[in-house]
Amino acid sequence: MPIKFIMSTAPPLLTPRHVAVIGAGAAGLVAARELRREGHRVVVFEQGEQVGGTWVYTPEVESDPLGQDPKRRIIQSSMYESLRTNLPRESMGFRDYPFVRKDGKERDPRRYPGHREVLMYLKDFAADFEIDGELVRFQTEVVFAGLGETGKWRVTSRSSNDSDCVDEIYDAVVVCNGHYAQPRLAHIPGIDAWPGKQMHSHNYRTPEPFQHQVVVLIGSAASAVDISREIATVAKEVHIAARSVEEDKLGKVPGHDNLWLHSMIDSVHEDGKVVFQDGSAIAVDCILHCTGYKYDFPFLETEGLVTVDDNRVGPLYQHVFPPALAPWLSFVGLPWKVIPFPLCELQSKWIASILSNRIALPSQEEMAKDIEAFYVSLEASGTPKSYTHNLAFVQWDYNNWIADQCGVPAVEEWRKQMYKAASKSKLVRPESYRDEWDDDDIVLLAQQDFANYLRE
Repeated sequence: MPIKFIMSTAPPLLTPRHVAVIGAGAAGLVAARELRREGHRVVVFEQGEQVGGTWVYTPEVESDPLGQDPKRRIIQSSMYESLRTNLPRESMGFRDYPFVRKDGKERDPRRYPGHREVLMYLKDFAADFEIDGELVRFQTEVVFAGLGETGKWRVTSRSSNDSDCVDEIYDAVVVCNGHYAQPRLAHIPGIDAWPGKQMHSHNYRTPEPFQHQVVVLIGSAASAVDISREIATVAKEVHIAARSVEEDKLGKVPGHDNLWLHSMIDSVHEDGKVVFQDGSAIAVDCILHCTGYKYDFPFLETEGLVTVDDNRVGPLYQHVFPPALAPWLSFVGLPWKVIPFPLCELQSKWIASILSNRIALPSQEEMAKDIEAFYVSLEASGTPKSYTHNLAFVQWDYNNWIADQCGVPAVEEWRKQMYKAASKSKLVRPESYRDEWDDDDIVLLAQQDFANYLRE
């Protein structure tokens, strides 16, 4: 259980800070808003030309289709051209800025809109809260962020228009650089000698390159489901290899003539064959890794106080603060298998209020004990270290705990119900859940809340 702490009943003396926010995606934008609401001076550093982070689609792909070459030019976005959200828009939006339908020929009115509509929503958010033009330094990369001799943070940045680096001093750094740009790959015995093509879904944009090919796709998450079915429209065969699949589900996928579900790959061979753990084997042209991403902070120097070990960023108190550097270093948006925008909003409120002394953190020792207890509980339950930030089953408790620290209302009940209904629909109707639903009663509750927000 999270450590509880007693706050003073005396009114706090609020202190404005000078804060660097790294990244202008959804996490960075809401962090900037909450920090400024709390009276802090904020600068947002963004490598790209616009806000939106991973929601900025580009047809460009990296020179290394597996995304492993350290010398490659990194493409920040992993969006594929046809991507639509896998959650209904009502549940996705920030809590006080509803993701409602907007009129206009370039707007997407669907409940599960395409990626461009999400980007437009984030641009609307940035414009309405005057974040983009005033606070964000576009085309500016942070190449170093570390503690200086004064105990404050030295941030070194470089503009794409200028080869010279700029050093600045900040009271605090909030890391919002996302985690969908550094691919993770499946370990496959024999892969070094296998003659076929490989790529990661980070570099997937359209199905046309797979015309008439036999493809093995590794993974079973939302993107893997979408991409496998899209590739099946042009490929000769698509075979999905997944770790956790019930034996009675193996075989041809209903409704498809050229789509099969297998257990995980056992090995691959020089003759081009791929052998699955269920004993079947096929000759394959391409292996597509839909196997997720690694957390990566190449700019961050903490002298070992924060590390990434098997995709665990730690030690972090409540996935946000490293005890030895709190509250001057924090992370927004690390948890996955969650509704990200409202979670990032609550984390940002918490960070902003702690930096201003409105609320307090436990002592460094108490935070360290809480983290250790959390790690022990993961180990006892058999949860892999790489799943440390997977909050799929506890996101509501987590969000509500942070909301309680901030003194704001708990997560709306309709949002929880809508998430559960959408998750069930994906399992029952994986092909059509985005266009067929039966939660109109929950939608009505959401719309009533939205009307209240808009009146305020």
